[in-house]
Amino acid sequence: MTSIHKAALSGFSSASKYDTHRPSYPQSAVSALLSALKISGVQGARIIDLAAGTGKFTELLAAREEGYEILALEPHDGMREELVRKQLRGVTVGKGVAEDMGVEEQWADAVISAQGLLMSAQDNAPKSWPPTTEWEAKMKDIMWSFDDSQPRFRHEKWRDVFEKQLSTTPFSIQSADPLFSLPLGEQSEKFTYWLTPEAVWQRCKLSFPSICIPNGRAPRVLRHVLAVLALKIYLVS
Repeated sequence: MTSIHKAALSGFSSASKYDTHRPSYPQSAVSALLSALKISGVQGARIIDLAAGTGKFTELLAAREEGYEILALEPHDGMREELVRKQLRGVTVGKGVAEDMGVEEQWADAVISAQGLLMSAQDNAPKSWPPTTEWEAKMKDIMWSFDDSQPRFRHEKWRDVFEKQLSTTPFSIQSADPLFSLPLGEQSEKFTYWLTPEAVWQRCKLSFPSICIPNGRAPRVLRHVLAVLALKIYLVS
């Protein structure tokens, strides 16, 4: 099985804190995804939730009235244990990765890998994203000041696998055994998630774990984050 990168082992070592401070997904986004996968309203459909983590997305699937049969796979031991503790209806939890899911061919009606970093636009936005307020611009600067040389969602490297496939011809797609069927779809869902300043800081520490912050800088980063939040006057405090 593929080994887990040390940044993931360190950053997700406190699975319970991750589960507490990591926002969930809006119902509108969940419904749109399941409709696109053609399993919305399909009773007992089989779903593989790949890289399920602590089950932030899994629990939304398990709560639906379709009564899905869900295989939640997560390679990180601590995250997987947190998911097991939830004892979700219709969910079997296992250790696995994309290259080795431990299921027979065509077992699932859908395979889902929910995005792991979904705090807010400024939390994980590409450099090209234009902030509309002063506090968003400052938070973006803080986020981009940390770099552990690992590709993250905001670097948009995840788009490469789709763009490379789209750049091929129908003939080369047939011979290359493509990962994704065409046409590809993309949809955005905006939502608001309210946090106290302390909870925002806890969430930020999950976004740039200790491996990204040089020794002794955490207190200074905290002061910067709290100063930025002071600009966001409608934040719940």
